[in-house]
Amino acid sequence: MTKRIVVTGIGATSALGGTAPENWANLLAGVSGTHTLTHDWIETYQIPVTFAAEASVRPEEVLPRHEAKRLDPSVQFGMIAAREAWADAGAPEVAPERLGIDWATGIGGLWTLLDAWDTLREKGPRRVMPLTVPMLMPNAGAGNLSLYFGAKAFARTVVSACASSTESIANAYQHLQDDLADVIIAGGAESAIHPITMASFASAQALSRRNDDPEHASRPGAIDRDGFVMGEGGAALVMETEEHAKARGAKIYAYVVGGGVSADSYHITGNDPEGHGAARAVEQALAQAGASPDEVTHINAHATSTPVGDPNEYGALKKVFGDRIDQIPVSATKASTGHLLGGTGALEAVFTILALRDRVAPPTINMTEPDPAVPFQLSGEPQPLGPGPQLGISNSFGFGGHNAVVAFRSYDG
Repeated sequence: MTKRIVVTGIGATSALGGTAPENWANLLAGVSGTHTLTHDWIETYQIPVTFAAEASVRPEEVLPRHEAKRLDPSVQFGMIAAREAWADAGAPEVAPERLGIDWATGIGGLWTLLDAWDTLREKGPRRVMPLTVPMLMPNAGAGNLSLYFGAKAFARTVVSACASSTESIANAYQHLQDDLADVIIAGGAESAIHPITMASFASAQALSRRNDDPEHASRPGAIDRDGFVMGEGGAALVMETEEHAKARGAKIYAYVVGGGVSADSYHITGNDPEGHGAARAVEQALAQAGASPDEVTHINAHATSTPVGDPNEYGALKKVFGDRIDQIPVSATKASTGHLLGGTGALEAVFTILALRDRVAPPTINMTEPDPAVPFQLSGEPQPLGPGPQLGISNSFGFGGHNAVVAFRSYDG
């Protein structure tokens, strides 16, 4: 028997704000979180791209100093988002053996690893912190969350590049269906605005080069888009069965009704231009939801603002929705937040949930001249979704050919 899975808590920290409500308000207001970087390393290493979407609230402003120093920044952001989501859910009383963690990151403890390498070279092995490995490992987020919340059902980690945290939510849906837990904290986080990643993505010509106009650099769907903008932060959902949520009198944001995961097996960095894998992930999510493409009322697109990626996503969605894709309100929220890599799917899941709740598709800022090859129904203003039940999907596609999609239904009970 298929269980009804609901979201009872949300948390988010990004360039748009330090909480989920701040992120949502600034997204709807059309705020850009992208700014020129002021770090010394930009000039020291002559990084060709001088801007990014850094988190507006720094972890050291939120976490106690003694705690923050034992966590990589990617885990710090995850801890902040998860704690907000848990409090928002009413801090559910659940047996430790029935509480699980489905977490994600795309890169993990990058800052810890490279800082330790600098310490080794400059000061020798005795000065390398003993906690270096526990801080840099990709599962550090899941492990530390399980310790903090006392989760003993499981603490799982997905590392599938930019599809990571969408896949973690899809996994959480399945784990609840399989009765492996009563409550799960799902999501992901990333902190990779670092000279190595900035230089590497710039070398790959993946980043926008609009150093003179950073606030307008990310422009998904626009004909003059020239690359994505690095972002950072994290987001989390508290998910549980509807039965469990109602028994404790929890507020409910939305239903999670399905997830789809596939692989392109095409190229290590490029997605399949025919869009077969991405389309299959959407179809899987809708099939699990017991829904037809005609029921979808909103899409949060992966839409990173790269010249190749945006039209490929459009082509994939046209395989599923046909000409109707041109009438579905679409949001490309990376224009405002930048691209959080492994954390981006969870943040966009939060936005999709709130879009269904408030019946409004958030704006896609920086739309100049639309690209005829990407004729999504994007708008620089919020788009009303209308009355009645809502069904939304959130897409994430990552290096390695990873595709992940999650479907949500509005909660009207």
